[in-house]
Amino acid sequence: MTLRMQNKIVFITGGGSGIGAATAERMAEEGATVVICGRREEPLQGVVEKINAAGGKAAYRVADVSNEQQFVSAIESTAAEYGRLDVMVNNAMAFTWGTVDAMTTEDWHANFATTVDGTFWGTRTAMQIMKKQGGGSIVNLASICGVFGTAWMSGYSAAKAAVINFSRAVASEGAPLNIRCNVVVPGVVATPATAGMLGDDKARTNTEKLIPMKRVGESVELANAILFLASDEASYITGASLAVDGGRGSDLYTVME
Repeated sequence: MTLRMQNKIVFITGGGSGIGAATAERMAEEGATVVICGRREEPLQGVVEKINAAGGKAAYRVADVSNEQQFVSAIESTAAEYGRLDVMVNNAMAFTWGTVDAMTTEDWHANFATTVDGTFWGTRTAMQIMKKQGGGSIVNLASICGVFGTAWMSGYSAAKAAVINFSRAVASEGAPLNIRCNVVVPGVVATPATAGMLGDDKARTNTEKLIPMKRVGESVELANAILFLASDEASYITGASLAVDGGRGSDLYTVME
């Protein structure tokens, strides 16, 4: 059996838990050398140890994606060490809760520092490297909030909408350079970031009522979609936004309910 990511060098932000960790594990299972990035060393180290113990190849970089110098240096050092960068996955995000009328400017900006600025810095740096080596694949993570908007999460919704349209522009610029850029759009997924909204059976049940498949997603289900778009199997796909949401975005009744 041919491993889909054999000999590929993959960089993943937000790789210490949730979707990022699951993606790192799936990429490594398919033969990639994976480098994960995040602010806290301990969870990154745990993911890397798990991958290496299973026979995969992984390393980590401690860097704050909202800090341009730290983040760019982490990507560039990875490409320098391994000789190339084949796949960039911009998964890291941050958000604040609150109504629009009560939101401070600081809280508003907090939604964009990691999600939009970080995605821009990661994409720009990856494109510079990939242009020199003759191509590559970028996968950016958005959210269903960026498609429909979500009450009490206006800043996050706006930031994720920006990621979607930014990625379309990147796809147009990257196509002649053999650089593909696609977006995965998660619905509600069981991760540490959503633990609050899924913290008890009642909250989880109420959330699942709005999803046609009647369940929340698992991180590995998002990882599989990211893996596909990053792989050569998706060689003629760029500028796409792939919803992985259990049908939430296609069900107009529940969206408006």
